[in-house]
Amino acid sequence: MLIDSHCHLEYKGLVEDQAGVLSRAREAGVGAFLNISTKQSEWEQVVATATRESHVFASVGIHPHEADGHEDLGRAVLLNATENPRVIAIGETGLDYYYEHSDRENQAKLFRMHIDVARETGLPVIIHTRDAEDDTYEILEDELAKGAFPALIHCFTASQAFGRKVLDLGLTISLSGIVTFKNAKDLQETARQVPDNRLLVETDSPFLAPVPHRGKPCEPAFVADTARFVAGLRGVDPALLAGQTTANFARLFDKAGL
Repeated sequence: MLIDSHCHLEYKGLVEDQAGVLSRAREAGVGAFLNISTKQSEWEQVVATATRESHVFASVGIHPHEADGHEDLGRAVLLNATENPRVIAIGETGLDYYYEHSDRENQAKLFRMHIDVARETGLPVIIHTRDAEDDTYEILEDELAKGAFPALIHCFTASQAFGRKVLDLGLTISLSGIVTFKNAKDLQETARQVPDNRLLVETDSPFLAPVPHRGKPCEPAFVADTARFVAGLRGVDPALLAGQTTANFARLFDKAGL
């Protein structure tokens, strides 16, 4: 079995045929899904899908792009949302300096707040980072000094050096279809080096469809293509990699009870 550790089932391109999307994924061997939220207005729908659909789970959080619109989001609001039994993760959150859709200070403030809630609840915090390696690492190092919390870098595209640093901090790395792209040589080298017990795979669907699906809306079923490619990079049987990544997901997101 494979698990798509990061998808957006409520987004255009998937939500119009959500039942079909999930059916095709299950036929491709994908047995569970983590449905990710990016702003508070999505939480209810994301959780509703996870409640309705077997083996779909939910996250609650604020994407860095949305930070300026959530300056007044109180810690208690996020903490309360994590109490739903289908919510197994916090995020996605983090820093994005590529698009600069939100003020950097607001991004950092919310990132730290998500970490604080993750520390209290024990739920993993799902981290988005783009063009912000130094500040992301600084916040992680500083917050870990205050107390441990589980975390992963989703859709990892950063440098090998950053990968080694966050692995040293104890984080998990999740790979998306980007790793299959021809120009992703540095990322492919990182994919070879991630320890067996710190690796996840994802689609980030409906974005970033892997080869051979580029140019199409990405679906959770396509995590199988990414997993096969990563298995090839690592020189292992795809079934072994599927088992490893599924076990890693179950251990990290233990609230799912898989």
